[in-house]
Amino acid sequence: MRLRPCGASRKFMAFELRTRQAGDVTVIDFSGPITLSVASSVIRNAVRDVLASGQKKLLLNLINVAYIDSYGIGEMVAGYSSVRNAGGTLKLLSLSHRVREMLEITNLYNVFDVQEDEAMAISSFK
Repeated sequence: MRLRPCGASRKFMAFELRTRQAGDVTVIDFSGPITLSVASSVIRNAVRDVLASGQKKLLLNLINVAYIDSYGIGEMVAGYSSVRNAGGTLKLLSLSHRVREMLEITNLYNVFDVQEDEAMAISSFK
């Protein structure tokens, strides 16, 4: 999958992923469930594409993700590892109750830098 210009989106059934720039931070907006059957490796590929374009500051906006399964959590961890290995920073924004709960159950909540406000999250990269 090639990274599309800011404001572009790609739909997969009820799942949608959209990338946009906020200064030097790439924001990836997710909408819909992040599961094996819906999202496949879309998250990992989107993160890889952003890194390949030279961007190293990523913010995953999960405000419209009501459900995530263990595969989706694995995709987020893989993305986090890829960004860190490339010398970048990945943060999460606006977790739904279910996503927060899954990260807490898997003891990953404290691994990720979780932000609740987009403007504050973007300024925290500086």
